[in-house]
Amino acid sequence: MWHVDDCKISRKDASVVTDTLNKLEKIFGKETPITVTRGPIHDYLGMTFDYSVKEKVKFYMFDYIEQVLNEVDSTLMVGSSKTPAAAQLFSINDDRIKLSRKEADAFHRNVARLLFLSKRARPDLQTAVAFLCTRVQSPDVDDNKKLGRVMR
Repeated sequence: MWHVDDCKISRKDASVVTDTLNKLEKIFGKETPITVTRGPIHDYLGMTFDYSVKEKVKFYMFDYIEQVLNEVDSTLMVGSSKTPAAAQLFSINDDRIKLSRKEADAFHRNVARLLFLSKRARPDLQTAVAFLCTRVQSPDVDDNKKLGRVMR
């Protein structure tokens, strides 16, 4: 059994899993029934666990990435980038226009999503995301452009 905030139960004999789930349902399912997913593919916290190949497991986050990109401001997605950050990533110009509250909230939300993604599936984003994390309290238009580059 593996436990974080939820449980993942695996057993060769499916009846053992069913018995365990029934016991958990009796204890924890009084207000809301427990959610059960069976089969070779499972979605968990934006990650997909794929057990469809015998004795192997694949982890991927394609659905999570697609969701993040679909929800980001389309103006940030203009063009393309070969790397997540340019040479001026760490440059800060204090004279730049600060983002509006609504834009700053979106910036913060997107940086948090990228942080989650970079820790699980995209370590190549970590340097840029770490810097953007330092900018969430008072982001400016340059920070937003840097966010756009990471997104692209």
